[in-house]
Amino acid sequence: MCEPETWPLAALLLRVSLGLLFIAHLYWKFTVLDGGFQKWWSNLTDNGYPKFVPYYALSAEILGALFLIPGIYTSWVSLYAIPLMLGAGHYWQVRNGFFFTKSGSELPFVWAIMLLVQSILGDGAFAVKFSALSFH
Repeated sequence: MCEPETWPLAALLLRVSLGLLFIAHLYWKFTVLDGGFQKWWSNLTDNGYPKFVPYYALSAEILGALFLIPGIYTSWVSLYAIPLMLGAGHYWQVRNGFFFTKSGSELPFVWAIMLLVQSILGDGAFAVKFSALSFH
């Protein structure tokens, strides 16, 4: 059973995990992806996405990487990144279907749910700055 006194620790664990996932994804984009960052950027524009999409995607990933781990405006950053994950889920759903075993949309949709849960939980334990947005 989840007790209210453990919610701050759950929020901390989720917050740090999400932040590390954003760092890993940025690392992949800049160092692992064949063609690197330029290929990622051109892939979005070549597939017909509006010109603002790569800027938004990169800003959401950077904010997630830098702000979630220390707990700075956690709820706001989480809400800001949800459309990124929904868009990524749509991108992969159309191309590869749902299941992650075929590079599908499953993981981005789960990531979006995790971000929503984080926004509801709030900053959690050991946060640097508490968000103005709070659902409890």
